[in-house]
Amino acid sequence: MKKNKIIKTSDNKVIKIKTGFESKNLVHTTKLRTLMIITFLIFILLLTRIGFLQFVQGNFLKEKAYQQQTINQIISPKRGNIYDSTGQSLAIGVQVDTITINPTKIAKNNEVDTKDYKEKVAKGLSEIFELDYEETLKKVTSESQVETIIKKVEQEKVDQLKKWMDENKITVGINIDEDSKRYYPYGSVASNVIGFCGNDNQGLSGIEANWESTLTGTPGKIVSSKGSDQQEIPNAEETYISAENGSDLTLTIDVNIQKIVEKYLKQAVDENECSRGGNVIVMNPKTGDILAMASYPDYDLNTPYTPNSTLAKTYDSLSSEKKNDALSKMWINKSVGETYEPGSTFKVITAAVALEENITSTDKTNDFYCKGFEQVEDRKIDCWADNPHGLQTLRRALCNSCNPAFMQLGKRIGPSTLYKYYNAFGLFASTNSGLYGEQRSIFQKLDKVGAVELATMSFGQRLNVTPLQMITAISCIANDGVLMKPRIVKEITNTDTGAVTEVPVTQIRQVISKQTSEEVKSLMESVVTDGSGRHAAVTGYSIGGKTGTSEPPEKKEEDGYVASYVAISPIEDTQVTLLLTLYDPKGKNGHQGGQVAGPVVSQMFSEILPYLNVPVDENASNSSNSSNYIVVPDVRKKTISEAEKILKAAGFNTKVYVDGDPNNILVEDQTPKPGNSLMKGSIIVLYGEGYSISTSVSVPDLRGMNASEAINSLKSKNLNINIEGSGYVTTQDYAKDEQVPEGTIIKVTLKQTLTQVH
Repeated sequence: MKKNKIIKTSDNKVIKIKTGFESKNLVHTTKLRTLMIITFLIFILLLTRIGFLQFVQGNFLKEKAYQQQTINQIISPKRGNIYDSTGQSLAIGVQVDTITINPTKIAKNNEVDTKDYKEKVAKGLSEIFELDYEETLKKVTSESQVETIIKKVEQEKVDQLKKWMDENKITVGINIDEDSKRYYPYGSVASNVIGFCGNDNQGLSGIEANWESTLTGTPGKIVSSKGSDQQEIPNAEETYISAENGSDLTLTIDVNIQKIVEKYLKQAVDENECSRGGNVIVMNPKTGDILAMASYPDYDLNTPYTPNSTLAKTYDSLSSEKKNDALSKMWINKSVGETYEPGSTFKVITAAVALEENITSTDKTNDFYCKGFEQVEDRKIDCWADNPHGLQTLRRALCNSCNPAFMQLGKRIGPSTLYKYYNAFGLFASTNSGLYGEQRSIFQKLDKVGAVELATMSFGQRLNVTPLQMITAISCIANDGVLMKPRIVKEITNTDTGAVTEVPVTQIRQVISKQTSEEVKSLMESVVTDGSGRHAAVTGYSIGGKTGTSEPPEKKEEDGYVASYVAISPIEDTQVTLLLTLYDPKGKNGHQGGQVAGPVVSQMFSEILPYLNVPVDENASNSSNSSNYIVVPDVRKKTISEAEKILKAAGFNTKVYVDGDPNNILVEDQTPKPGNSLMKGSIIVLYGEGYSISTSVSVPDLRGMNASEAINSLKSKNLNINIEGSGYVTTQDYAKDEQVPEGTIIKVTLKQTLTQVH
């Protein structure tokens, strides 16, 4: 502010002089305003930052503070076990250990000693567990509170670590925590059904994956406090939240039946050179329970990333991507994970629809005519047989597996009615079985079904279903027409409380009448006793069946044929259904279902039916000229002397391979196996401890012989016989000069024309 300075002169005059003067007590107005604006802006920024921290990052910072102030120790739950229906363990958890370290606790008094100490620890851990040293050292020198060195360590390695720690006087910084590892006692048995777990015990396929939430449980934890030095505060209050262990599963699968079908499935795939493997399902039609389900080739559940013997032949030559694809395909459960064209087995469905709709009857004379082909619009569709079947009833058409007859029947039924029943049989929807990777069927849309599609559909071609859908529909027919939901899990057991929850048997709907069911079962029985399915017969049991041979789809000829067979037993009060599918058979037996799959079904049923205590059907025995047949008892694990006594009392002769006292040595094996039916006087070969079944007998050529000659020819070589029909031998199931073990059953057919069977 400018001021006037007053000066008096000598003559007392006053002079005013202007001078510049800055007051020290006043603030310039402009500067004050600027200061206030800056202050206000800073205040706004602070408020904005506080709001951002409070409302935007609040939860994150709260969680971070919680982590900095607390120690969470996770308590892993125990994964539930998986059992078969008899209580046998299929998947269990075995105790292993996880090795972790606390890097900050691996230290000495000074920096140099600490560095040497950490290097020593890293070297020891990497050598014991065969790990990369540099990676291990990186973990040991990290700033993390906890680092995991290795999971799922076997006890031998843990003992080695403990010894090393004692020798080097290491007491802190290395932790040995209890853990569990999945173990499969039966290895490859039911592998494609059960599936496996990854390193973190999480299910990756099969039941293990599909029932993950039930098996895995809920982790618990221990929460404690830590100070600013990141160390646990002594005597601080802890919060303990217990883990909820996973539940156990009891499957409907019976491991004994499973092993029976796997044995014969493997044999069938190998003998018939099935390039794409095979599949089999055994079901109880009354409950929908899956008693056995197998795909082959299979794999070992304990080493799921190791190629099976089939894949191993080409595995090393594949790219990384193709290796992953090949392993994934190896794990697939063909029963639900792949679809197929069912072929002539589907004629059972067509017949059931026609009978239910009163379009025909089982034995109406001259109802169908086969001239060797059927002309459908501009397309000629051949019958499989070289010679036309001529006039036929429905029963004879099914026995002959005549394509033209069923094309005629499908035309009478019509696509709308067929689709109504396909839907009722559950062929359009998933079965909701609880199995992993279940695929849906493939049908033409109804409005796209023309005359050709209707014709091929009537005998099971150009449509795709899963094997499980197919056997479920056949089981419906066998179960008085009532469709049941397939069931793979029978019970769920809470391992913490012991409470058992049964997965209910579920009836879906009545599809056909009981009368129609009985008529179709009668037709299926005729297929076995007097038709193309005769090779599935089992002496002493009534069997119904239908063969199937489906051609590869157009433009997919490399897939090859599918030979299949669906069977039921017994005819009255059916207790078992079985579906066998063999993909791309190329062996000496050809590719037709009757010849390729039929004998295998017979082998399976010959052991399954006695095991299930299905009573022998005397009428069935008499119809096969087998009233003098008796079932072979199981004498394994009995002493040689006791076994011979039992067998001779039953009417059998014996041959024994044994070293030592027969009163003390147990029977290790026998040929034929228990459950087979043989004529009195047949031979049972017993093997004591130290002996195994060996292939040592050459099969004679029986063709042209009568029954007596065939019996004597085989008896001279300690071989057994199973006779169908009467007259002269036209077929035998083991070729001339083929090497087989003593006691093997040679099935022969008498007075039947040697023809192909479809």
